[in-house]
Amino acid sequence: MKVVIVGGVAGGATAAARIRRLDEQAEIVVFERSGYISYANCGLPYYIGGAITDPAALTLQTPESFFSRFRIAMNVHHEVTAIHPERKTVSVTNLETGEQFEESYDKLLLSPGAKPTQPKVPGVGLDHVFTLRTVEDTFRIKEYIEEHHPRSAVLAGGGFIGLELAENLRELGMDVTIVQRPKQLMNPFDPDMAAFIHHEARKHGIQLALGHTVEGFEEVDGGVDVLLKDEPALHADMVVLAIGVTPDTALAKEAGLDLGLKDSIVVNERMETSAPDIYAVGDAVQVQHAVTGLDSLISLAGPANRQGRIAADNICGGDSRYRGSLGSSVIKVFDLTAATTGINEATARKAGLEVDKVILSPMNHAGYYPGGKSMAMKVVFEKGTNRLLGAQIVGYDGVDKRIDVLACAIHNGMLVTDLPELDLAYAPPYSSAKDPVNMAGFMAENIEEGVLAQWYLEDLDSLPHDGSVTLLDVRTPAEYAGGHIDGFRNIPVDELRDRLDELEPGKPVYVICQSGLRSYIACRILAGHGFEPYNFAGGYRYYEAVTSDRELIEAATAGAGAGAGAALDEASTPCGAKA
Repeated sequence: MKVVIVGGVAGGATAAARIRRLDEQAEIVVFERSGYISYANCGLPYYIGGAITDPAALTLQTPESFFSRFRIAMNVHHEVTAIHPERKTVSVTNLETGEQFEESYDKLLLSPGAKPTQPKVPGVGLDHVFTLRTVEDTFRIKEYIEEHHPRSAVLAGGGFIGLELAENLRELGMDVTIVQRPKQLMNPFDPDMAAFIHHEARKHGIQLALGHTVEGFEEVDGGVDVLLKDEPALHADMVVLAIGVTPDTALAKEAGLDLGLKDSIVVNERMETSAPDIYAVGDAVQVQHAVTGLDSLISLAGPANRQGRIAADNICGGDSRYRGSLGSSVIKVFDLTAATTGINEATARKAGLEVDKVILSPMNHAGYYPGGKSMAMKVVFEKGTNRLLGAQIVGYDGVDKRIDVLACAIHNGMLVTDLPELDLAYAPPYSSAKDPVNMAGFMAENIEEGVLAQWYLEDLDSLPHDGSVTLLDVRTPAEYAGGHIDGFRNIPVDELRDRLDELEPGKPVYVICQSGLRSYIACRILAGHGFEPYNFAGGYRYYEAVTSDRELIEAATAGAGAGAGAALDEASTPCGAKA
């Protein structure tokens, strides 16, 4: 059997190694148009910032090491230019010599990946405008920084690569601005949870120009002007485009393979395309989301590796199936860790699901053990069925552990009300006897049993201030004095039983505290005395983070022309606005 693989990195290289482990006699040929067949995409920003100092560390395997171990021909700087399914060959060009030839196959695996999305605006090809996707891109940016010592950078796009690169450029001492059309970074997160990411970025000097449309780039004064719609330009020494990726599927399209979202390659559970004996994996393929069942594009290394293994099994005569992806991911943002799995609340509602949520701020480990820090945790589930849909966590230590537990729970079809039953490891330096995952389940269980009724941030503007309801803040007087919501009166939870006569019976009571725990206790006290209480989901800490973030974004996007430019400069950009 002869297998030709187009593209290396996660999916292609994984498949090649797996095929060899399953079939020692197979002839395996890999064509990779770059100079690297297996490298750590996710580590590229950290090499630019200096956290990774050895460029060789980015290369997981070389053509020589791969051949030595697996006896697989890894042909770098070779571009496959056409697929001929009818005669089972591919056309190949040696990019170093210009030689062109055809290679036959019995089985063909496509792992072309994705390419940086290039906006169709003037100036994309300027010398000071970069993209970051490959090792070559990384070296190009690194060399430019070392030679020209830029003092400022604008990043167009605030996804994983954009945010990681922003952090690393900031660590080099550069002024960094992220500009993008959406009003939040990191689309997998809901806007309320993204607020914590925004705060951490701003705290470390990253300026956020959110809600602005880039219309082009111009070389000015040895740098680049980033042209914004209805706004003054932003000036910087360099620009990096990080607005996302697009499946690189020109080959598949020309060969007549079935295509899906954004011209991605349609595959079945066995990673088979619409053409016989042709498989496809990685960022170029359309997959099914494991929660919604909808067609999706998920550009992550974990799914690509699994798909490569599954395709290899099936090429070798097995029957492995890809069951979809949860899109589980985690990112470091300076001192913060942000992680997500499944779908967020906004996506769930767009999919037509009836959803509920719990928002909590637990400590990462036992409160009495030194060094504990809180995390913001949002768990989304389906009303009626209690099916777990997704989770988002932003905090410090222990975030990755909890998101992985929740990912396993979703994968195995658990209900949110099953979470209290999880027997999770506990020792004071690592967790609490009631782990945050258990706590999320307790809250959902209380909602299911009618023990807890919640009110949410989106309900705030509709709360009447005419005396028909009671608005109650049960924090300490000092906490209340440090900031509170207008219209909420203060009765500390430990004084509540003795001051119930200050509340008018028969009126609903909307309760808030710092994290949601004391307000829940207050709600139980009130319910026990005949009141109708509602607990605020998330607590005042959550409220303050989200509302202050919204105010900054709205200030930066309000109006147009000179007025808006002034707001943008004040709230978001250090690079300076140029008329």
